[in-house]
Amino acid sequence: MLSTLVWVPIAGAILIILAGAAIDSQRLRRLSLGIAIATFGWSLFLITKFDISLSTTQLSESLAWLDPIGLTYRLGVDGLSFPLVLMNGLLLIVATYISNDVQRPRLYFPLLLLLGGGVNGAFLSQNLLLFFLFFEIELIPLYLLIAIWGGEKRGYAATKFLIYTAISGVLILAAFFGMAFLGSGDTAFTFNYQDLNLEGVSTTTKGILLVLLLLGFGIKIPIVPLHTWLPDAHVEASTPVSTLLAGVLLKLGTYGLLRFGLGLLPEAWQAIAPFLAVWAVVSVIYGCLTAITQTDMKKMVAYSSVGHMGYILLALAAATPLSLVGATFQMVSHGLISALLFILVGIVYKKTGTRDIKSLNGLLNPERGLPITGSLMILAAMASAGTPGMIGFIAEFVIFRSSFAVFPIQTLLCMIGTGLTAVYFLIMIDRVFFGRLAVEKAASQPPISNFPFAKWQEKFPAIALALIIVFFGLVPNFATKMIESSADAIASNHTKPSHIALVE
Repeated sequence: MLSTLVWVPIAGAILIILAGAAIDSQRLRRLSLGIAIATFGWSLFLITKFDISLSTTQLSESLAWLDPIGLTYRLGVDGLSFPLVLMNGLLLIVATYISNDVQRPRLYFPLLLLLGGGVNGAFLSQNLLLFFLFFEIELIPLYLLIAIWGGEKRGYAATKFLIYTAISGVLILAAFFGMAFLGSGDTAFTFNYQDLNLEGVSTTTKGILLVLLLLGFGIKIPIVPLHTWLPDAHVEASTPVSTLLAGVLLKLGTYGLLRFGLGLLPEAWQAIAPFLAVWAVVSVIYGCLTAITQTDMKKMVAYSSVGHMGYILLALAAATPLSLVGATFQMVSHGLISALLFILVGIVYKKTGTRDIKSLNGLLNPERGLPITGSLMILAAMASAGTPGMIGFIAEFVIFRSSFAVFPIQTLLCMIGTGLTAVYFLIMIDRVFFGRLAVEKAASQPPISNFPFAKWQEKFPAIALALIIVFFGLVPNFATKMIESSADAIASNHTKPSHIALVE
């Protein structure tokens, strides 16, 4: 059942490459969209087969592959990975839908589908080496999507992304090999997640392995100061690619830390948890303050991602059952909100020809501006700032509520980030959408004050995401119940520091 989520998109990509010459651009788009919808529909069907009361891996598949090197084709899903698989399927549909009039569609759409299939494979893998293979599969498609269909500096941004991600992969692979060598024991050499036993390994050795994972996945998240590739990649990437990058691909880093760092090395995680909490504070404050200084709407949203991913790191550092629920829910929350923000920024850029906050003004004008786009942007900003009734509020409240007992000072400092989020989004909204309608293109040209309306087909994905954001803000149990059992199981392996009893 799970293999369908991986191989249908990949097989679809191959099909489009082989048949693409005989099909025009719009038919290729519709075919790709049909494949993405079928994959997401199958993941929705699997909800009926998923038991939320179980903490163990479900719907497992196992096939012997390269046993001498410990590589087994083993897939499985639990409450930590299933929400991310669902979100990946949804955002793959969105990214494909908004990909209109792209050049070289015979290559573009297969790369999107390959990206979606590879990410599903990573979330479902129960073998460390198999996870790494799927983790690396997304590298080449994303590099090409930025390098070919990106902006003016796409070559620089794509190369920077490639170098950072390659270093990330080397660090993660080194940690995985160390875990396999030390955790296989007297049994056959294996990378299987459930078969590794690291209890007899010294704390120092576990600490070294965890540091490798932190650096490797920290680049992917990204955490300050390992983040510098992200703003460049977002600014130069097209809107569909930015949607997938922020919505799904960054979650490979946080999911990897949760699954392999906290899940396999709980003692080492406990030892460095205070450091991780401080690191989270630095990422949150730096991301928010840097976002305030930006004049490019897309770069502001990119730095917003840096700050919001810090909340997840804080929750992982606390490692309580509730904080892990909050961390996973924040992955979903950030994925949906950031996707909505990038889509709306893309609409503004398409209609006005600029993302410069200093040049834009008054787009909320109901007659000659972009009123629906502006209204959705206000909703997205409210969700990102943690306004009640939105999914962002639920995720951040759960994280702060659960982390405060473990790291009270760090949690309070991270809470400043919610206020700073409101500040930089209010700056953007006030300048771009309020005031007198005019867009200054150049000093030698008169301001532009009439824009083509965004068609409903263009706004439909943003409206759909906005409705989902509000729905989960009002009915969060639909998602949190799926996460709870698996979060409890991982948190049970983490021994709380001795000072926690005094706080409680």
